[in-house]
Amino acid sequence: MQRATVCLPGKPGYPVVFGLAAGRAIRTIISAVVAALAGWKTHHFVDHLAIGSIMQNPPARFSAWPGDAEVAVALTFDVDGEAPWLSEGPEYSRRLTLLSQGRFGPARGLGRILGLLAELDVTATFYVPGHTADQHPGAVEAILAGGHEVGHHGYLHRGTDGLDAAGQRAELEEGLTALGKLGVRPDGYRSPGWELTPETLDLLGELGFRYDASLMADDRPYWVTSGTEPLLELPGHWSLCDWPYFGWTSYHGGLLADPAAVERIWLAEFESARQDRRAVTYTMHPEAIGRGYLVRMLDGVITAMAARGRPWFATHAQIADLAGAAT
Repeated sequence: MQRATVCLPGKPGYPVVFGLAAGRAIRTIISAVVAALAGWKTHHFVDHLAIGSIMQNPPARFSAWPGDAEVAVALTFDVDGEAPWLSEGPEYSRRLTLLSQGRFGPARGLGRILGLLAELDVTATFYVPGHTADQHPGAVEAILAGGHEVGHHGYLHRGTDGLDAAGQRAELEEGLTALGKLGVRPDGYRSPGWELTPETLDLLGELGFRYDASLMADDRPYWVTSGTEPLLELPGHWSLCDWPYFGWTSYHGGLLADPAAVERIWLAEFESARQDRRAVTYTMHPEAIGRGYLVRMLDGVITAMAARGRPWFATHAQIADLAGAAT
């Protein structure tokens, strides 16, 4: 009997020997599987195939991005200032070096970022703790003057998971009061430290927020429930945040990564979002990305995005405006 050698994909150097007829059958099966996978891949990119428990949080639907854009890009910045350190306890008020690291964000880094965005004609969303608004009102005024969105980021950047229900409400209400003094009524919220609790999630709808940007169950905008009302979720991810790459604390140090490597990661995600025709959020902090060499990296990322396709650089509120009704 004639015999045929068929090398199964992914197993180089391990040929499997079958009879000729069997070999032809195996090749036919393999060809059919490869074709099916190729078809599934195309369907995945076009129709956003979702499986499993993600259907508990249905993806938001968007008819099209403005200007026939291929992708919506949200550049977001958490202007934390000194708040995260002071939230650790009153003893941190004596940690002048640590506090100065946070102050660099609104005092120096923010100006560089606003200058770059103005030069490139890009709008962005800035999440501001109430404490930052109280201590650095000029920073918020500069953000607004640049035509950007200001979102809510707590008051003293306290992690919601460490607060009781009353403390969580106070963080939200005090933050609203501080921003309100500067004429801001935020549409959206991002939890400090990217940790959201059921209590705070329920309060968002009660307090009139239209969207949240704290969760990570999908890489597309999706719907969650706040109390009894639907709330749009605009997800982010740690890999698309500057802090894991460039952040520093006196306790844990920092990676201080190669900007070129981060640029490759962020642009690879941009290409994925462009192929999916979805929205993608990047999260940054002026005390990190506001360093001179990292603003150059950000310039390179934005310029490369514009050169590679048709991005729509949008605020989170602008994206939320285009979401169809929750289903």
